Amino acid sequence: MSTTSLSPTRASTTSSSAFSAIRRPHGRDLSDVELQSFVAELAGRPELWIHLVKHDSTQRLYEELFSDAHLTAWLICWMEGHDTGFHDHDGSAGAVSIVSGAVREERLVLAGAPRKRVCRVGEQFRFSPADIHRVRHVGADPAVTLHVYSPPLQSMGAYLVDDDGVLVRHSVSNTEELRAH
Repeated sequence: MSTTSLSPTRASTTSSSAFSAIRRPHGRDLSDVELQSFVAELAGRPELWIHLVKHDSTQRLYEELFSDAHLTAWLICWMEGHDTGFHDHDGSAGAVSIVSGAVREERLVLAGAPRKRVCRVGEQFRFSPADIHRVRHVGADPAVTLHVYSPPLQSMGAYLVDDDGVLVRHSVSNTEELRAH
């Protein structure tokens, strides 16, 4: 696994108050069901994020849309070959909504092949802090996904298999791009 240090920019063109129109609990972290509901509503509000969509064939591009003490929201743009590699979210639960294109999520399974599913426009998936998964772009068209995390994503664990066949976890910042090794 290699990482490229990126400096994601905060979405200064969209005010935090614009996100207050999306219903959610306040003053506490959100449950997985609440995260999935929030990301679905965010997907239905493209005026909050559509102006930030851009693609680069060499790396995924991402923008932090919103952050407070209990929730962060990100927009991620994908193209052919973009792959996170296996990772966890180090204490944060999350939900993802696909707003264009398609991605494949794979869940790590011991003593078996990863569980795979392709998610297309209008679909969501969610994960707990303990889940280890990877996300890859699939198809010919670029993809755009919205990701929400609670508590806010600060770091992740990236996994690779060393030369001895041992699964190794490396901690990475939320400002580093995950890439498959």
